Amino acid sequence: MTHKSGFVNIIGNPNVGKSTLMNALVGERLSIITSKAQTTRHRIMGIVNGDDFQIVYSDTPGVLKPAYKLQESMMRFVMTALEDADVILYITDTQETPNKNQEFLDTLSKQNKPIILVINKVDLSDQAKLESLVELWHSMLPTASIIPASALHKFSLDAILSNILSSLPEGPEFFPKDTLTDKTLRFFASEIIREKVLTTYQKEIPYSVEVVVEEYKEEPSIDRIRALIFVARDSQKGIIIGHQGKMLKKVGTEARLELEKFLDKKVFLELYVKVDPNWRDDDAKLKRFGYL
Repeated sequence: MTHKSGFVNIIGNPNVGKSTLMNALVGERLSIITSKAQTTRHRIMGIVNGDDFQIVYSDTPGVLKPAYKLQESMMRFVMTALEDADVILYITDTQETPNKNQEFLDTLSKQNKPIILVINKVDLSDQAKLESLVELWHSMLPTASIIPASALHKFSLDAILSNILSSLPEGPEFFPKDTLTDKTLRFFASEIIREKVLTTYQKEIPYSVEVVVEEYKEEPSIDRIRALIFVARDSQKGIIIGHQGKMLKKVGTEARLELEKFLDKKVFLELYVKVDPNWRDDDAKLKRFGYL
């Protein structure tokens, strides 16, 4: 039996549904999802296996013009994913302007590898608009296979999978067949906590936050986790903690419940807040946080 395998890297602008699609294709909630741009900061792999194939998906940060070193690192993840992909899964949606980031599209069009272009969020559009979008994208990326879809409602997932399998090169698996992801439990714990920060606080707070798991102890009946929430200013620390610690307690409770669901066991979670004004531009800190 012929075996196929390859890296299928999910790329696109912020807020087009890359993480939702990744989770739907993998069948597990590996990437955190919020309505805020720049939710995904790392490159996260999700691995799907069949008897005769292995697909290594990568969710990536949204394409942007970097304003500080953290965003430069995020864009390096994107460009690396573009380079090492066997198949590029480029995600747009029915709401964004197609030429929003023309410079990146020019780079994408020069890639000599299969491109599957998914027009996400078809549930928010009508047939006439969708048909015009398909025509426009075909003129911009004539070699791409174009699939209208809804990641949220799992519409067209079979068509996307079929296109991926037909585009994959032949080869052995890259990971053992029972592997789901390349990330650790510490990573997922920090991401789940950061997701609750993103959904709880408004304005600039989420973009100034990083979460580091200082301690993770696995016990038979419970996992004990201690995490630090880094912020850029003292005023942000006060907002994160809230009056009499109520906001931090809310984040901790929601994160603990999500972690228990993710891990399928009890979790004891301790959260602390620390101010570090320059962490987004500090190479040593970015390296510690896994960005370099």
